[in-house]
Amino acid sequence: MKRFLSPVPLCLTALLIAIAPAITQSAPNITVPPVKDIPTSTATPLQEPGSSPASPTPETLPSAEWKTPPLQPFVASYRVFYHGEEAGDAAMKVIHNKSNNVWQVNLIIRGRRGFASVLGLNIEQNTVFEIHNGVYVPLSQTTVKKALLFGKKVKGVYNWNAGTAQWSGDLKKEQHHPIQLLPGDQSILLLNLSLIRDAMPNRTLSYRCIDVGKIRQYDYRTADTTEPLQVGDLSYDALRIHQINSGKNQTILWIANGVPTPIRILQRKNSEDETDLRLIDYQGT
Repeated sequence: MKRFLSPVPLCLTALLIAIAPAITQSAPNITVPPVKDIPTSTATPLQEPGSSPASPTPETLPSAEWKTPPLQPFVASYRVFYHGEEAGDAAMKVIHNKSNNVWQVNLIIRGRRGFASVLGLNIEQNTVFEIHNGVYVPLSQTTVKKALLFGKKVKGVYNWNAGTAQWSGDLKKEQHHPIQLLPGDQSILLLNLSLIRDAMPNRTLSYRCIDVGKIRQYDYRTADTTEPLQVGDLSYDALRIHQINSGKNQTILWIANGVPTPIRILQRKNSEDETDLRLIDYQGT
């Protein structure tokens, strides 16, 4: 039976291993409006599963003090957990090709333990993009899934001149059809960087994603305050961003002031933790 590649969420459940070469295609000089920003007066932060109610409320970090780091090349290392058990490692990398001012973000996850290790399962994903008026504009997206007995690959091209995005590769027939692009459209992987750019305390953020031949709407709510978060040996004053109106699947991210990549990415399914990426180290390149 032929297997089709399913959409890859913000944090990938299996693994990846390769950095695809940067694509030199350039996008037209378009004006892309900023992401929808709807400040509201209250928000209810999510409670960690199995944890007791937080005691003293952390001091609110005013929006004026939240400093969005400028986009710069970096490499970040993560430890990957699946249902609470360590399963592998991951790396997120941002590359800037100064010759044509094109950027690329890669996410690579390797299965080191458990069932994923036995299968030899790896996943690699990248998005090539440009920056227009401060907004990240995707040019192409590639997802490769590798395992002991099978391998699948899909590639999408965001053709802003034609106003359409289209995917090829191991997908269902209906996912090969061209999709009309709208200003501000993102790839799922690019959302990690867009959230870092846009998030501040007490905000609601909305994005439309075009990825693997499908259109999805992603809405997020940021907490009113920052909270202390311990990740490995490091402690952060972190801002929680949780996905809203997401049904049985939900992504929660924590970002820290001045850190260019999420410090934790948690994928939950049916109210239970599933895949969990925790930052180990990051550095500029």
